[in-house]
Amino acid sequence: MPIQRAELAARLAAESGVTAADAEAVLAALTPVLAAALAAGESVRLTGLMSISTSDRPQRTGRNPRTGEQITIPAGRVVRIAPGATLKSAVK
Repeated sequence: MPIQRAELAARLAAESGVTAADAEAVLAALTPVLAAALAAGESVRLTGLMSISTSDRPQRTGRNPRTGEQITIPAGRVVRIAPGATLKSAVK
C-alpha cells in the first residue's frame, strides 16, 4: 500500500524534528517549485535520491489496440525520473 501525503509528512516531521504542519507546508511547496523548474526546461537533482528532468519525445506511429489500425502519436514532452545511488541501494 502506498504511503499517502499525510503519512509522508508525519514521517518527515518525525525524522527531521519539525512539526507535521511544517513538513506538510514543505511538501505543498515542492509541487509548484518542481513544476515551474521542469516547465522552464531545468532539471532537478536531489543528490543520492533522484534526478527529475524533461525529455522531448518525437512523433511516432503506433497501432490502435482495438482495430489494429495504424495511428500517428504526436510529439510531446515527458517527465523522466532517474533514481539516485542511495535510493537504488535501499531498494536492493
